[in-house]
Amino acid sequence: MRMFAAKFLGSCAGLGYFPFAPGTITSLAAVTLFVLFPSLLQIETALPVLAILFASGLWASGVMEEVYGHDPSRVTIDEFAGQWLALLLLPVGWFTAILGFVAFRFFDILKPEPVNSAQKLPGGWGVMADDLLAGVYANLSVRIMLWLLSFFPGAVPL
Repeated sequence: MRMFAAKFLGSCAGLGYFPFAPGTITSLAAVTLFVLFPSLLQIETALPVLAILFASGLWASGVMEEVYGHDPSRVTIDEFAGQWLALLLLPVGWFTAILGFVAFRFFDILKPEPVNSAQKLPGGWGVMADDLLAGVYANLSVRIMLWLLSFFPGAVPL
């Protein structure tokens, strides 16, 4: 039962077992929820959800590492949490969602410091921390992009 629960939570209800790019697929699921249910990303809802994702991810990824090794690709709860953080408190809409998705995947793949160092933390800490930091970088980057685009009225289809 322990392993089933870890696999279910850690893979975001099975998205981590997608045959290609499971992290990207999970990020797309988070973006879709952002667009379809924007109230989920209001601060009073989003912070408890992030806390639950983080705690669940720490536990589930630690258990899954026992079977699959360090930071297995099947663990995608970290991508979901990181993407959620990348979109936190941003204007709701497809344009922002696309910017947030691209920025998060960019920082998650590129892993600039301290994202790369965070990935090296032991167990579930490394699995979760690098994606949350990538989410912070993505969120700040989208904010900067939206601010720059605000100088061109009508250029941003929010």
